[in-house]
Amino acid sequence: MHYQEFDQVWTTLTAPGAPFEVEEIEVRGQKLRTYKNVPPNIRALWLSTAQFAERDYIVYGDERITYGEAHRLTGAIASWLFDQGVKPGERVAIAMRNFPEWMLIYWACVSVGITVVGMNAWWVAEEMEYGLKDAQPRVLFCDQERLARLQERPGMEADAKVVGVRVGDLPAGMIAWSDVISSGGAIPDVAVDPDGDACIFYTSGTTGFPKGAQLTQRGCVSNLFSMMFVGQAQVLAVQKATGVGPDPAAPPLVPVSLLTTPLFHVTANNCGAYATTAAGGKMVLMHRWDAGEALRLIERERVTSTGGVPVMAREIIMHPDFDKYDTSSLLAISGGGAPVQPDLVGKIDAALKMGRPGTGYGMTETCGIICSVGADFYVHKPESVGRPTPSFEAKCVDDEGNTVPQGEVGELWVKGAQVIKGYLNRPEATAESITDGWLHTGDVARIDEDGFLYIVDRKKDMLLRGGENIYCAEVEACVHRHPAVAECCVFGVPDARLGEEVGAAVVLRPGHGVSADELRAHCEGLMARHKAPRYVWFLDEAIPRNASGKFLKRQLRETLKLETAS
Repeated sequence: MHYQEFDQVWTTLTAPGAPFEVEEIEVRGQKLRTYKNVPPNIRALWLSTAQFAERDYIVYGDERITYGEAHRLTGAIASWLFDQGVKPGERVAIAMRNFPEWMLIYWACVSVGITVVGMNAWWVAEEMEYGLKDAQPRVLFCDQERLARLQERPGMEADAKVVGVRVGDLPAGMIAWSDVISSGGAIPDVAVDPDGDACIFYTSGTTGFPKGAQLTQRGCVSNLFSMMFVGQAQVLAVQKATGVGPDPAAPPLVPVSLLTTPLFHVTANNCGAYATTAAGGKMVLMHRWDAGEALRLIERERVTSTGGVPVMAREIIMHPDFDKYDTSSLLAISGGGAPVQPDLVGKIDAALKMGRPGTGYGMTETCGIICSVGADFYVHKPESVGRPTPSFEAKCVDDEGNTVPQGEVGELWVKGAQVIKGYLNRPEATAESITDGWLHTGDVARIDEDGFLYIVDRKKDMLLRGGENIYCAEVEACVHRHPAVAECCVFGVPDARLGEEVGAAVVLRPGHGVSADELRAHCEGLMARHKAPRYVWFLDEAIPRNASGKFLKRQLRETLKLETAS
């Protein structure tokens, strides 16, 4: 493999005067790595795309929005927000599925220093109420489905003005989307702080409620540069080793990306949308995931890349109609947000005529990727997630925080400009997760002799279901709210499609009864449906614990039989 050439290209691209020159700057009292040539903020990135005015930007069903139209609309949205008295540094919440308006509102806000609160579209009313009280947005944009949940608890929006997007009959007091964009206007000319909050994206919480991660403007544009760097470095390394590379006379590729995951996550927003937008490419959005519809869109729009969680990639290439569609435009199918099974890497490589597999590893807390890998490097090391990008320092540590020797296993810690500022209103959680600028990822990993990272295990008591982080303690807290439950232990159950499913071992109080379906319904009334246990075991004896009183989850998983679950 071409690891020597990869090292040489890496050094060349990050050297003084090079496009991805790395420097250390002081941010929040810490010396952090960043790219010297990165845009100063997201405003500069978005304004730079005005040059693509005539190109298609967003496709949704039969709707098409050009870059020129997008800039006109973002100017109108930003002007309206300023007219409503919303100031830079204040917050605006978005609660909707992947409609085109999501991205337009996002760019409008971040381009004038207003913080976007990305509310999980799967949240039930109680979770929505918590997020609104935690973030206290000045304005809430919501669609018909989220409006229904809002109406379950009148007043949860507090003092926020509510704008209905794609809402049929507007309730009294709600502002119509047409009123927001009708007056037009240009994006106000304001200075945007690179270290101000760009957005608040919520992650699952260990105590029953999610934590609002504060992603900065600097972190988001640095993530864009990290993705650009990896792509260029891999291509140049292969070219250097083989003499085969892109035709220099060919026009630059205009990417067409099919976004399949929610825009309130960094996978679709900070990775998919940013990379496509910066290159003047086209984003294709879906109402909901369907592999057959994805294939139809790939053919119709000449999609060059798509991804999402690994199950989506698998369902595309294994779809019975895969060979009936023209997928020759696909240059990459990537998987992220959950471990990609090694067999899938080879299957993608074999299925695509022109494309190659890829993956990324990152977190909400790093504004996107920590590592990314694709093509020959991924096929050669299918269990790896790539090399940490130049904007990060990375190390594996033991339980005392000491760096372990290369190749040995330890918890991965990373430090750099992409690490979040902290968790909104959670100073204790911030202090627990970030030490002297080092983010504790909670993932157990090792780094090989080529600098490539391997995720070995998960240190946090968490499972990954289809790319969604689910903290076991959060589900346990919800199950315990049922009056019939005496004890509950939640853990991940392997699942071929989603990676993991939620399992729960339950001990009932004497004289009480509840069925598995009733317990699921109880959970679905209090938390997003995907967190409710799919598998439930009712135990006649106390759940086994160790000497310190913690559940012996590994022993419990090995003891329980899947076929005995309810």
